[in-house]
Amino acid sequence: MSHDEDHIANTREKLVRMANQIATFFHSKPREEGIAGVAEHINKFWEPRMRRQFFEMLDAGTENFDDLVIAASARIKRPPTPDQADKSLGYARQA
Repeated sequence: MSHDEDHIANTREKLVRMANQIATFFHSKPREEGIAGVAEHINKFWEPRMRRQFFEMLDAGTENFDDLVIAASARIKRPPTPDQADKSLGYARQA
C-alpha cells in the first residue's frame, strides 16, 4: 500500500471510529433522541468534506458503522458534490 493509500485508509478508519464514538454516547438516550443527537452532532461539527467521505463510505457499504449512525444518516446533511464541499471551505480544486 502506498503512503497515499495508507493515509486514505487511516482517514476512513478515523471517521468510522469518530462516528461510532458519537453513537456510543447517544445509545444511552431513547432511540429517536439518539438518532437526532448523532445527526445533529455530525451536522454541527463535521466539515462538508468529512460528511462527503462519510456518505461515500456509507453508500459503498464498506465500513462498520454503528446502527445508530446508519439510522441518523437520513438526517445528516449530504454535500452535493466534492467541489461544493471544498468551495464551502474556501478551497478551489486544481484541474
